[in-house]
Amino acid sequence: MFVRTKLLSLAAAGLAIAGAAAPAQAQETVKIGLILPMTGGQASTGKQIDNAVKLYMQQNGDTVAGKKIQIILKDDAAVPDNTKRLAQELIVNDKVNFIAGFGVTPAALAAAPLATQGKIPEIVMAAGTSIITERSPYIVRTSFTLAQSSTIIGDWAVKNGIKKVATLTSDYAPGNDALNFFKEHFTAGGGQIVEEVKVPLANPDFAPFLQRMKDAKPDAMFVFVPAGQGGNFMKQYAERGLDKSGIKVIGPGDVMDDDLLNGMGDAALGTVTAHLYSAAHPSAMNKAFVAAYKKAFNSRPGFMAVSGYDGIHLIYAALKKTAGKTDGDALVEAMKGMKWESPRGPISIDPETRDIVQNIYIRKVEKVDGELYNVEFQTFEAVKDPGKTKK
Repeated sequence: MFVRTKLLSLAAAGLAIAGAAAPAQAQETVKIGLILPMTGGQASTGKQIDNAVKLYMQQNGDTVAGKKIQIILKDDAAVPDNTKRLAQELIVNDKVNFIAGFGVTPAALAAAPLATQGKIPEIVMAAGTSIITERSPYIVRTSFTLAQSSTIIGDWAVKNGIKKVATLTSDYAPGNDALNFFKEHFTAGGGQIVEEVKVPLANPDFAPFLQRMKDAKPDAMFVFVPAGQGGNFMKQYAERGLDKSGIKVIGPGDVMDDDLLNGMGDAALGTVTAHLYSAAHPSAMNKAFVAAYKKAFNSRPGFMAVSGYDGIHLIYAALKKTAGKTDGDALVEAMKGMKWESPRGPISIDPETRDIVQNIYIRKVEKVDGELYNVEFQTFEAVKDPGKTKK
């Protein structure tokens, strides 16, 4: 009944949303509704993306193709009902030309039907489940998918003498993606899963699950927790003595987010992850990006920051290509196949899936000049989303 009521209210809003898109064409200001978790458990994600958007606009100005860019920031606290309401208000009342951000998958999915009805591009700068871009023809993603990293770390583990793995993943769609893609590749290579636990997404206490990991005596733990939870996980990992037990941590890079890595202490040393970005990425562009971000915000950028930076770049580039026209179909068409150099390395938008194609790096946590960094030691170039290429 709740779902039916929601659908009916969505349908009723559809006419308003479809009508709201029209007057936006003529305006001289291009409005971007940035929906992010600025509070709650995913707040570090929201802050990084908000910071990166501000930095990009400081560096590139707030005018594109003769149009003034206006950011309208809304905090959804990563609650999908909030996301849906805010997206609707932004499209109908504020007459935005883009909605962007989306800290978690349920938030990105909640906005998808509204993007479709309003013909408004939805730029996903964080959420990482494969299915997201399939939910609306107006969704384009600049972050990542969990499949991109999880398949690669699965293959790497089995080739590097890791035979038995216990898995700990957050119990929601990205966690399931991470687990399934890792498991498929790791077991195909002859690896064995000896324990599998799923932890709640909201405010998880890892301690009881970590004891089960320890008791299973694996060679390594495959861990996926969303950005912002890695610090708490590593604290409890060390408290339980797992860092002294010889059980390595492997996984996609979310658990070793640059934003929190330095606070994790020596327990994080030696952790191997596969990911799209490290603050230690050695390119000249990234060194400049990290320096500018640190100067502006007194903190280190993580993978969410670079995803936000590239998200606003994509919007600017699309507006240049359409000569400032804000027709949703034209903007999405302009984004398809777009390629550019990012602080993370070369990236592009797959014209068929509207998803990001990017390098994935295998990294190891090491101490560099007294600070912890994810130091890249192997590169897999131009990785598409395996979650789609399989279909």
